[in-house]
Amino acid sequence: MAIVVTAIIGSVFPATGAAAPIAAHGVTVLIFILFFLYGARLEPRETLDGLKNWRLQGAILASTFIIFPTIGLAMKALVPWAIPETLYVGMLWICLVPSTVQSSINFTSIAHGNVAGAIVAATTSNLLGTFLTPILALLLMSTSGGLTIEPSSFLDVIVQLLLPFALGQLSRRWTADFVQKHRKPLKFVDQGSIILVVYSAFSEGMREHMWSLASPTSMIVLTIICLTLLFFMLWLTWTGSGWLGFNRDDRIAIQFCGTKKSLATGLPMATVLFAGQPVGLIVLPLMIFHLTQLIACGALAGRYGRQWEASQPS
Repeated sequence: MAIVVTAIIGSVFPATGAAAPIAAHGVTVLIFILFFLYGARLEPRETLDGLKNWRLQGAILASTFIIFPTIGLAMKALVPWAIPETLYVGMLWICLVPSTVQSSINFTSIAHGNVAGAIVAATTSNLLGTFLTPILALLLMSTSGGLTIEPSSFLDVIVQLLLPFALGQLSRRWTADFVQKHRKPLKFVDQGSIILVVYSAFSEGMREHMWSLASPTSMIVLTIICLTLLFFMLWLTWTGSGWLGFNRDDRIAIQFCGTKKSLATGLPMATVLFAGQPVGLIVLPLMIFHLTQLIACGALAGRYGRQWEASQPS
C-alpha cells in the first residue's frame, strides 16, 4: 500500500525545482546503504553449503535467469499492438531482475516447504543478480528493448551497488551481529529506500510527462500481461519440478523462489542503469507484478500450509 500511495503522491506532487536534485541525491545515498546492508546480512558460508543441493538451486536459477528472460524476449511480439515500447522495456526488466529474499522464504515457511533451500536460493539469486542483471540488460535491452544503456552506467553499478555490497561483506566481522540484532528497525531502512526510489522515479516521470506515453487501455492490458506471466510461471515451476522428480518440499521452494521478482533490488538497479530514461514507466510493470505476486503467492502458501496440517497425524 505504501508503494501505491507513494506512486500517487509522486504523480500528483512531484519533486520539482530545487527538490529534484535533493531527492536524486537522497536516492543515491540510500541505495548505497541498502546494498551495504545486503552485504552485511549475507552469510557466504551458508550460501556455499546450500549450493551443494545443485539440482534445486539450478532449477531456481534457471527459472530466474534463463526461462524468464526467454519469455521476456518473446513478449516483444506484443509491441506495438498490445503495449507501447516503453512498457515492453518494463516487462523485459521484470524478467531480468533476481528473486525476492524475505517473501520467498516467508511463503516457503508458511507452506512447510524446503526453507533451508529457499534461503540459499533467494540469497544466491540476489548475489548473482547483482552481476547478471546488468549484463543481461546490456545484452538484451540494447537489442530487443530499443534502449541504449551507456557504458558509464556500469561504472555507476559498480560504485553504487557492487562496492557497498562488497564493503558489507568485508565488514561482517564488525557489523553482522549488529545487523542481526537490529534487523527489525533496519527493515525500515530497506522500506524507506524503496519508498524514496518510487517517489523519485514517479517525480521524474511526471517531469517528463510519462503518463502521456501510457493510455488507460495500455495500463489495463499491462496488468493482464503481468498476471498472465505470473500465473504461467507459477504453473510451470510447479508442474516442471514435478516432471523432474522433485519432492513436495523442494517443489514449493522452486515455485516461490523461481517466480518471485525483487522490487527491493529491481528498483534501485533501474534507477542506476536507466539514468536519463523514463524510469517511472520502466519500473511500473515491476511494481504491478510485485503486488500481484504477493497476493497470489500468499494465497498459495496458505493453501499448501493447510494441506500439510491436514496430512499430519492428530
